[in-house]
Amino acid sequence: MQEALKQARIAFERDEVPVGAVIVFKGQIIARAHNQIITLKDPTAHAEMIAITQASAHLRNERLNDCDVYVTIEPCSMCAGAMVLARIKNLFYATEDLKTGACGSALNILENKKLNHKVNTKSGLLKDESRSLIQEFFKKKRENSERCVSG
Repeated sequence: MQEALKQARIAFERDEVPVGAVIVFKGQIIARAHNQIITLKDPTAHAEMIAITQASAHLRNERLNDCDVYVTIEPCSMCAGAMVLARIKNLFYATEDLKTGACGSALNILENKKLNHKVNTKSGLLKDESRSLIQEFFKKKRENSERCVSG
């Protein structure tokens, strides 16, 4: 999770929502990514999606059966769906996303009985550090927005 947090800090420095993800296969990190939605002008450029693409290329396989994902915030429905399709084994995320989290907060795609794969999930690793980084990011955004409005 430390590596995912490093990626989130890179996103923060680049004025992207500070989310970082890594994918581990057989004890080795095979993918690292951070949000790049603004940079790439792509609403699908979430850290998890980029990391899944990198891991699939690394393994030369669309199935990531024995891979674990570490991400700094609970994945959204798009990212959770991609994890199911990729057959991710385990997901570890730092902090919940009460508005759009799709791994138990707002909804739970990873344990949907109608889907053909379930992802084991654990949350809370480096929760405080991840939450603080996200809160700091949005606090700065609000402060900048207020300055622009007040002149």
